[in-house]
Amino acid sequence: MISIQNDDFDPAAEYAGLRDSGAGTGAIATFTGLVRDHGDREGVEGLYLEHYPGMTEQVIAELIEEASRRWDVRKARVIHRVGRLALQEQIVFVGICSAHRSDAFAACEYIMDALKTSAPFWKKELSESGEHWVEQKDTDLARTDSWDD
Repeated sequence: MISIQNDDFDPAAEYAGLRDSGAGTGAIATFTGLVRDHGDREGVEGLYLEHYPGMTEQVIAELIEEASRRWDVRKARVIHRVGRLALQEQIVFVGICSAHRSDAFAACEYIMDALKTSAPFWKKELSESGEHWVEQKDTDLARTDSWDD
């Protein structure tokens, strides 16, 4: 299940929803990402995220499908927030159910890595001195590319 939303989410409720993935599930891996306070960029107040409605959900669904081809994924949940977000607010949730922890961890990490570089989201950093669009990091692209090995 995929949600692109302005509203915050409750990781405990999302985990509880993953618990009903059925017989054979032995592991649930989750990741919750926050709007990072870099500390070294004075005056940064948060982010503004935009996305391409319809296309964003399609890309995320394809990432889940690819993860399911590579690993045993019994159930997946991805939430990504858009709009204005303050420092330390929750921005993303990825949850994966699997029979085994190794598959749950790998699928969760793969989806998160690919989400950062493949899904059509655009981030604008908001600060006291103005705002600017954030470009993809080479390290994020390298992590995504490493899954092709």
